[in-house]
Amino acid sequence: MRHEKVMTGDLSIGDLAKRTGCSVPTIRFYEQIGLIRNAARTAGGRRIYEDSDAKLLTFIRRCRDFGFSVEQVRDLVTLSVSRDRNCNEARNLASGHLQSVQDKIAEMKELERALEEFVERCDGECIGGPAAECVILEDLAEGKRGCRC
Repeated sequence: MRHEKVMTGDLSIGDLAKRTGCSVPTIRFYEQIGLIRNAARTAGGRRIYEDSDAKLLTFIRRCRDFGFSVEQVRDLVTLSVSRDRNCNEARNLASGHLQSVQDKIAEMKELERALEEFVERCDGECIGGPAAECVILEDLAEGKRGCRC
């Protein structure tokens, strides 16, 4: 029978990394920029973390997984503990981020369309010929066609 380690609150940075899916350098970085509190230290200087640190770090990692910037994450962390602020603030932040993601998707679709044109022109006009005469390379050099992203 396999026994799970009971989390009591004295987590090493390695344990915290495993538990939250964050790397050790990322945890140190978040401490450095004040996104998470500086860890308590043992007499030997080893960082120790609490269960609450793991919960916060998991929240931060999930925010980053969704592409929120560090500053947006900072705002979301503040909102997550606020009883005085309205949840509309979180909604508005998420809505703004959604618009940004949608804008990036539109840019990527334009890029995809331009690359498809490059490939199709090459297939139809110069495939297998000398590279120096490739329409893709000519178009890139002249800037006449393609993505304006």
